[in-house]
Amino acid sequence: MQLELSVPTLLLDKKKCLANIKNMTDKANRHGLIFRPHFKTHQSIEIGRWFKEHGVQQITVSSIRMAAYFAEDNWQDITVAFPTNILEIDAINQLAGRIQLNLCVENIYTAEFLHKNLNQEVGIFIKINAGNNRSGLILERKDEIDRLVTLIKNSSRMSFQGFLGHAGQSYRAREKAVILDSHEYSKNVMAQLRSWYKTEHANLTISLGDTPTCSVAEDFTGIDEIRPGNFVYYDLTQYLIGSCQLDQIAVAMACPVVAKAPERNEIVIYGGGIHLSKDRVQRSDGTTVFGMVADWVDNSWKAIDEEATFVRGLSQEHGVIRTTAERLASAKIGDLIPILPVHSCMAADLMKEVHTLEGEHISMLRYV
Repeated sequence: MQLELSVPTLLLDKKKCLANIKNMTDKANRHGLIFRPHFKTHQSIEIGRWFKEHGVQQITVSSIRMAAYFAEDNWQDITVAFPTNILEIDAINQLAGRIQLNLCVENIYTAEFLHKNLNQEVGIFIKINAGNNRSGLILERKDEIDRLVTLIKNSSRMSFQGFLGHAGQSYRAREKAVILDSHEYSKNVMAQLRSWYKTEHANLTISLGDTPTCSVAEDFTGIDEIRPGNFVYYDLTQYLIGSCQLDQIAVAMACPVVAKAPERNEIVIYGGGIHLSKDRVQRSDGTTVFGMVADWVDNSWKAIDEEATFVRGLSQEHGVIRTTAERLASAKIGDLIPILPVHSCMAADLMKEVHTLEGEHISMLRYV
């Protein structure tokens, strides 16, 4: 494959990406769900427009700055699925004057601050710990949830939207059954909340979102809205979880070969932690893997799914591929080797741009 690249470059197979978008959009439509995809993976106005072509009108982001970036491209209904940072109140008020902005709260202090300092109406989701144990209120803190619902309801600037959770525990799965167990647990948590508040708030929204459960599950009873994000690209983690097939992974880091170590059957590439991140996964045999090696095939890539070939380590700029003697012999200094990232969200965020296999440059949000 002919690619005019000289440094590590994140490549996008547009056909795979578009297929991933269509598959998830179709699934949401099939189940009658609001589809509010999380844009933190691609962070690109151009890729966001591909979602618009499928009728998507509501999105999720992870920061106020990201919300402002997409608002510039006329996205008018945006949820920031991250606990509200009260230090950004000026930016929140400014953005809320332009779009339907939804925020997440999980404590009384933040809600009271917003009640006193908002000068625009903002939608509020109460963030719930749906099993991830990262953030959000647990059901056992119902008294605090009650206080939040009451405060939001009585505020002139806050509009109660419902409950938002993230079944992030699904990322620890390594088989479909475990993903579905995570999904059922999260659904049950959210179902309890609906049962408590449906009489007074009949139109509340139950919002859940993570790529593994949204990719695998087919029972979304009690859920109104899904917010997956990583599915747009997928990655090695999602493959090992069981969320996708290898041929659905839509990004690869093209890394130049800079050295060879025949005594160790290793290839040194220009492509390290500042390109791929240092996220890692463990295979079933206990091997730690920092990326999956692929070959160029038919104007794209095909993963080398074999035990002997993998990225075994990353430093800042270096990557080290362990491989077979045959593959080592065929590799040449100056070759480009495609690496499927462990975590595509992090790789994209580090690179701040992607290049399609057709040579198109796609820019991303940059913080300046």
